[in-house]
Amino acid sequence: MWDTFILNPMINALLGIYGVLGSNFGLAIIVFTAVVRLITLPLTLQQQRSTQKMQDLQKSKRWVELQKKYKNEKQKLQEQQLKLYQEMGINPLSGCLPLLIQFPVIIGLYQAIIQSLAATPVQLLDLGKHLYEFVSATTIPLNSRFLWMDLGQPEHASFPIPILAILVVISTFLQTKLTTPPTPDSQGSQMTQMMTYYMPILLGYFAYTYAAGLALYFVVSNLLAVAQYAAMGKVDWRNLLSFRRAT
Repeated sequence: MWDTFILNPMINALLGIYGVLGSNFGLAIIVFTAVVRLITLPLTLQQQRSTQKMQDLQKSKRWVELQKKYKNEKQKLQEQQLKLYQEMGINPLSGCLPLLIQFPVIIGLYQAIIQSLAATPVQLLDLGKHLYEFVSATTIPLNSRFLWMDLGQPEHASFPIPILAILVVISTFLQTKLTTPPTPDSQGSQMTQMMTYYMPILLGYFAYTYAAGLALYFVVSNLLAVAQYAAMGKVDWRNLLSFRRAT
């Protein structure tokens, strides 16, 4: 099931784009990333609507009254908040869906990059099992060089300074700060702060450890996310000035 719905489509999409773009695997990853962002746009819009509903609810009179009434009873406060969510038809976890979708994409893309860059006879035979009929075998083996990198290897294997991994950390931090609105709810605020500071470190580790093609995907995806939110007027530039510590 994983190969059928995740790995095979990714491998063939990458190879198809690679062939169209004149055998440039770096550009193929960039275009593929843009396609993924476009496909997941409905999820992004759903996340925005859910976030807006949450913000409106947390500014409402009923929410403020609950905070005052149960300020010394955290368990009771959480129960009443959940009841209010259900009454208003709001799923507090729906905003996490795009993030959850991203993880199988990350795993699938990493496997697709490694599989697509097959070089040995055994690797080429294994790759052949994943190809669709419309993909031309003349594009194989691929040219994995892009700028200063070998996209099939970790960046530090061919260049002493992990520039792309650093860009992943910076762009992930900026993307989270600019596209995540503040919330007056203490638990939600703590979770947001944790995501803001821990997610860049996690993705930066992935970018440093695994194939450089994956790091390229991270950077492009983050930049496209900021551009997408900015085009819809949803970027809050003031968030860059907020550096509250996660507790």
